[in-house]
Amino acid sequence: MFQKEYEDNMAIIKSVRGLTPQNGSGCWFAENAVIVGDVTMGANCTIWFSAVVRGDVNSITIGDNSNIQDNATIHGTYEKAATVIGSNVSIGHNAVIHGCTLEDEVLVGMGAIIMDGAIIKQGAIVAAGSVVLEGTVVEANTIYGGIPAKLIKRVEGKNREMITRIAGNYPKYASWFQENNVS
Repeated sequence: MFQKEYEDNMAIIKSVRGLTPQNGSGCWFAENAVIVGDVTMGANCTIWFSAVVRGDVNSITIGDNSNIQDNATIHGTYEKAATVIGSNVSIGHNAVIHGCTLEDEVLVGMGAIIMDGAIIKQGAIVAAGSVVLEGTVVEANTIYGGIPAKLIKRVEGKNREMITRIAGNYPKYASWFQENNVS
């Protein structure tokens, strides 16, 4: 059985270069999530175990209802590439999101890497384990996969529902950890 002191741990939230992370209401951060510097997120976002959102060298903006799952890394490039993540975005376990733009309702699969200057347009899916190279534009409502990531097919039916379902499930999962809510 874990001692009470472990239950009371909070996420690591740090200011750097005079910039402090900001979040909207209803956000939840796992105890060992790291959120640093120039990070602004909307309402009802969740940052999961061992995820790192590091806005030390450039800004990171996250819309409403987005989730950054376990071990994901969100970062940018100094004086070159900020990171912008829209609303209702799900970023899978172990993904790396670096200096790119993810528009609304995007799903990034587990272990995917998205590099500087890439743009993932609304409703797109980046398949697990894929590498989206620098400057790539993933068109709206498409699935890209592989190394390097290429067009696989259009998002339709159950894939569209999956994007919505996954983004919708994460606030529910966070409610299971209610005692650590951050508002």
